[in-house]
Amino acid sequence: MNQNTTAPKPALDLLFSAMDNHTWRQEKCINLIPSENTPSKAVQLLCASDPAFRYAEHKKQKGTRQEVFYYQGVKFIGRVEELLVNQMRQYMGCTEVETRLLPGQMSNTVAFSALMSYKNRFHTSADPQRLGYVLNNHLIKGGHLSAQPMGALHDYIARDPVTGKYRVINFPVCPDNLYKIDVAATKELIARYTPELIVFGKSMVLYREPVREIADFVKAQGIPTTIMYDMAHVLGLVGDYFQNPFVEGAHIVTGSTHKTFFGPQRGIVATNWTEEQEEYGIWKAVEKRTFPGSVSNHHLGTQLGLLMAAYEMNTFKDAYQSALIHNAKHFAKALKNNGLDVKGDPAIDFTETHQVLLGVGSGRGPEMAERLEKNNIIVNYQATPDEEGFAVAGALRMGLGEMTRFGFDDEALDRLAELMAACILHDANIKDEVVALRARHLTMGYCFSDAAFDSALGQLSKLIEA
Repeated sequence: MNQNTTAPKPALDLLFSAMDNHTWRQEKCINLIPSENTPSKAVQLLCASDPAFRYAEHKKQKGTRQEVFYYQGVKFIGRVEELLVNQMRQYMGCTEVETRLLPGQMSNTVAFSALMSYKNRFHTSADPQRLGYVLNNHLIKGGHLSAQPMGALHDYIARDPVTGKYRVINFPVCPDNLYKIDVAATKELIARYTPELIVFGKSMVLYREPVREIADFVKAQGIPTTIMYDMAHVLGLVGDYFQNPFVEGAHIVTGSTHKTFFGPQRGIVATNWTEEQEEYGIWKAVEKRTFPGSVSNHHLGTQLGLLMAAYEMNTFKDAYQSALIHNAKHFAKALKNNGLDVKGDPAIDFTETHQVLLGVGSGRGPEMAERLEKNNIIVNYQATPDEEGFAVAGALRMGLGEMTRFGFDDEALDRLAELMAACILHDANIKDEVVALRARHLTMGYCFSDAAFDSALGQLSKLIEA
């Protein structure tokens, strides 16, 4: 029996509201949020295809290490996962990648949980030992929430028995550049505390992390530690234009696949350990803490979309990364030339990543972000390292990932900088000019397009719409 009936008005309103929002964000706004991108049409369609509604729980069988699936009808998605792991290994330059995780917070949770599990492999007490001293980036100095005791680290970090404080120490920063880690002071701190875990990575990131320098130091000093790099914001920049984490000495890399990477909102954990190494036990713990430890249904639709994104990234990586870093540097200089307070070192064009940080006055970050949004420029406000916290945030954090993919070049970025300066400094209404600028950049690059591919994409679209 056909149970279809006339939709209630709220349901119809939802459809029209979603269409309005989609058009506004995709065609009329310039998005500079550094933790966002728009996936290609192919990625989006694959995310909406049949696997989006299925399950494929599996784990490795003891002894053989072969995958055992607990559902039928999943041979296709099992092959997809195998292909995805291989593509991510190729991209990361490593031996193992766990791809069943959802965004970065869960990736870090699994990594911390696996390290604690491995630490307690011979410890049968009901009260397991937690991780000792952890060295990370302070939240206000750009550190990511998920690597803080208030975030994913919460359940896995020990407390000092006297003070009750978490055993977390923070990277020292350069006195003359609060956005950059002071390597010499960091070495002194490591020698003093011998941290069990060192976590690189930031959400406000203008510079490369000194992975190689610190990895070489702990090795030379014989300090037993695990080096982890949370590349949530810069996963799409792994390579010669930014950093090769495993070549530089990282043991574990985590990250989000939807920021500078081309994919949907998922996360990864990767390592370069092999089965012959004792530390491979940590990798086995990562697999166990993923399933059954953290996920059951791991959103198979977005896993399928991520495979297409990985194909795109491995194909267009060099061209995209080169353009992205060029655009960030050019945009920073253009903002500075228009009289704005660009943070960072002008000797390197203010940034080594996709991010640009703009000072707008203590406590004025939220106001300026709102003013720009009313003019169809989307940013997020940010506290700078010399401010007390987000309550007095005086900066705007911006990223060029999405607009680079939509073809923004020097000319477009120069115009954008002019418009932003007019809005920030003079409260000018620039909305019409922003819409006009965005209208000239609606075609996405760094994705596949040929007769055969476009035909297959059209067929998939019709199947989903049927």
